[in-house]
This record gives sequence, structure tokens and C-alpha cells, in this order.
Amino acid sequence: AWHAGDSQWDGRTWLNSSSIGIEIVNPGFTDTPNGRVWHPYTEAQVEALIALLKDIVKRNNIQPRYIIGHSDIAPSRKLDPGPLFPWKRLADAGLGVWPDARAVAQQQTRFSVNPPSITWYQQQLARFGYAIEQTGVYDVSTKHVLAAFQMRFRPQRFDGVPDAQTAAMLQVLNSR
Repeated sequence: AWHAGDSQWDGRTWLNSSSIGIEIVNPGFTDTPNGRVWHPYTEAQVEALIALLKDIVKRNNIQPRYIIGHSDIAPSRKLDPGPLFPWKRLADAGLGVWPDARAVAQQQTRFSVNPPSITWYQQQLARFGYAIEQTGVYDVSTKHVLAAFQMRFRPQRFDGVPDAQTAAMLQVLNSR
């Protein structure tokens, strides 16, 4: 699908011309008086997606690290597939990446004692594949990219605030 619009990942731009887009019918979220409510994906959708991805990956020799979402390639504009998307389940099926929980816990202890700078976060996010300016400043763009990363790997809290757990996940993912 022609889906990405203004987008970047791992040094590539305008990803419509060099990616395969899969659109999944999902209302995303509803804003209510009690806050934002995200809509889940059905089991049938997830099973169909896994089968489709396995076929596409095999036919096109796509590395798991290149299975990404709109929120990864356009974090200032897109929130989908959202925090209820089953990224870990895809990674468990060989269709994506996921940080090892034990390694994250070890690194989190280290980063709790010695938090990294914003420059470090920007460098690590760029190394992972996100398009992010290396300003050394915690700006709106950095917050959006951090939130996109957190929504994917820590969907229970994706506020875009740098913390030890986010640093640990970045460290583990970039060390593989």
C-alpha cells in the first residue's frame, strides 16, 4: 500500500518507494472523558498478519530489524500501529526484534545509577534506525521519537521521557 508519506528509517527516506506496506483495519484509539482508549487487534488479524509477513519476508529476504511500523518511520505524525500491536509476538515468530528481558534488567540497574545524556539517546535511537537530529537537546522531536520507541517496546508507558529502562532497551537492542 502507498502508506508512508514523509518517512525515514535507517537512512532511507520516502519509504513508499522502497517498502511493503501492510494496512490493518483498526480504529486506533478513541479519546474519552477518562482518557485515550486504544482498540485491540483481533486474533484473526494477528494470525493473518504473521502468515502474510512470513511469506513476504521469505520472498523478499527481509531482515527482522526492518519490520517496523508507521510510528517508527514518522514519529511526529503517526501513532499506529499503537501500543496494543503485538510486537513481541511478531518477534517471537522471527518477524521483528525484541530486547532480552534479563539483559534489559542488568542494563537498567547500570543506567539507574548513571543516566545517559540526551546526546546518547539521540545517537542510540539513530543507530537503531530512527531519523533523529543529533542536537544534544531534549526537544519535541526527541520526545516524539522516544515515545515511538517506548510505544513499541514498552507500551504500558510511552511518554517520551528518557529513563533507565528505555536506555537499557536501546543498549540491548543495539548490542545484538
